[in-house]
Amino acid sequence: MPERKARARAAVHAASQKIEKMLKDSPAYRKVEDGLYAVKQGSSMIMIKVHPWKDRAVIRLVAQLVKGVTMECMLAVELLGLNAVLRFGAFAFVPEGQAVILCHTLVDRDLGDREEFTETIRDFAFVADEYDDRIAARYGGQTMEDLMEESVLAHMRQAGGPDPADRP
Repeated sequence: MPERKARARAAVHAASQKIEKMLKDSPAYRKVEDGLYAVKQGSSMIMIKVHPWKDRAVIRLVAQLVKGVTMECMLAVELLGLNAVLRFGAFAFVPEGQAVILCHTLVDRDLGDREEFTETIRDFAFVADEYDDRIAARYGGQTMEDLMEESVLAHMRQAGGPDPADRP
């Protein structure tokens, strides 16, 4: 068992190195930490996480599209219909946070061709960017871009202290 874990750690490290090498020239890419990367596309943020799996590695792509949306029958049917025709990824609902996400999993051996990998990321990111706004407009909730803007504004307000206009 320890040998298998060691092979999995080595596979995660090798996959992470390949991802960094393939995405390093993209201005939309940034390394968050070892094995965790982010790619910004329009109003969406794609997180790429490398996980151990048996003695290999899997690469999980996840984009939170909308948070704070109520899962309605029409939304569920629409997402399931889209899942049937998507080339990469599948929509899912996470009850905690009432979030609609787009996710896709690759195996480390899928990292052999740089062009194929970057096209997968590009297609996945395009779908995420397209559908976050559509879902939010039709069913409510906030896109990742909305949430990031709120976070930045809250941080700026906190860092700057009380607003002088609020003084009596």
